[in-house]
Amino acid sequence: MSGRPVKHSVTLHGHRTSISLEDEFWRAFREIALKKDITINALTADIDTARGDLGLASAIRIYVLKHFQEQAKAVNGG
Repeated sequence: MSGRPVKHSVTLHGHRTSISLEDEFWRAFREIALKKDITINALTADIDTARGDLGLASAIRIYVLKHFQEQAKAVNGG
């Protein structure tokens, strides 16, 4: 676990852009997209549309965190 952000390119609204996230967040983000049966690009576009003034990388991290918090809450009967 390096904790260092890694850049990956995605296509967002028809344009290539780079996003820097830690490997753990990339793996979790891919897992969420796979479970939702959508592409990383589509999930990124959904998050981008809803993020407001928040930076895209931060919005993705928060999305991933909330996803797994909600999943844990459901498992624990919360």
